[in-house]
Amino acid sequence: MAHEEPQVATKAPESDAQEDIQEGTQKPIFQTTDTKVEQGASLGEHCVTDRPTPSGANPTGEVTKYNEIEVYVTKPADYPHSPSKLLLLLSNATGVHSTNNQLQADKFAAEGFLVVMPDQFGGDPLPSTYTVQEEEENTTIIEKIKMAVASIPKSFTIDTWLARQTPEKVLPILNKVVTSVKEEYADAIANGGGIYAVGYCFGARYVVLLGNELDKEAVAGQRSKDTEAEEGMVKQGPQIKCGAIAHGTQIGKEELANIQVPISIVAVENDSLFPDEVREAAVKSLQERQLEHEQKVFPGVPHGFATAGEYEDAKIQEAQREAFDIMLGWLKSH
Repeated sequence: MAHEEPQVATKAPESDAQEDIQEGTQKPIFQTTDTKVEQGASLGEHCVTDRPTPSGANPTGEVTKYNEIEVYVTKPADYPHSPSKLLLLLSNATGVHSTNNQLQADKFAAEGFLVVMPDQFGGDPLPSTYTVQEEEENTTIIEKIKMAVASIPKSFTIDTWLARQTPEKVLPILNKVVTSVKEEYADAIANGGGIYAVGYCFGARYVVLLGNELDKEAVAGQRSKDTEAEEGMVKQGPQIKCGAIAHGTQIGKEELANIQVPISIVAVENDSLFPDEVREAAVKSLQERQLEHEQKVFPGVPHGFATAGEYEDAKIQEAQREAFDIMLGWLKSH
């Protein structure tokens, strides 16, 4: 059943890294149709930087390794004495060692989920991640110009790094983690009837892909990304039972339109990183297929607002709380 919210236009935030997607002739292994990923920009400021960490907040989980992949694991206080459900959390580009991403995982653990947040980037972290500060009101024009000039090489560095983080690289990493947690936490997966997933920014696309049917060999990293898709290839069904995403990036229209599991979508109005036309076309397809979904579009907030971190603006603070409640409610209802 679909749940729609009124949508009010708002100005989209600027992006650090602009990337024009050109039409190509080769069919990507991980696209579900011939349509290329449609997007206006690659990653925004709030995808590649952390907001100030909430005062007094400290992560409660630990970083370990599953199948040679680093993961942050955080559990309910009463687990395993009380049953839990397995939640895969796929973060923004700041990754598994980000304090804010760890705190986001802890919030779901406090609500009864056993949370596993993997290093999607395979030991290739985003260069020079840093914390965003509120812009000073008395910043001079010259200082702003200097900051703009400094952002040019940063933009180039981000795009160079992002070009390496492809589905052909990331999905086999996630496949290894999923294989490990199925053994390590079989009780939690059985209790939930499958694996739940949430994704923010970069990670949102991979929640969508895990909810699709994909080429089994490619997901396992056994097929080159340069290999043409062939008829009759073995398809692998969705690896998650339901998903929730917030302000996704690089999501292809057909990827979201062809998802096979219930999905909750939290978005920012007029977001160049998750264009309205991509989201609306995908939602129309979900409606036509009668696939269970919901969406909430927030006006007047920045891309990345739903991830843990402090904002001075009370409106953004409230939207952040509401987004978490929406995603949590969706997971608990499934």
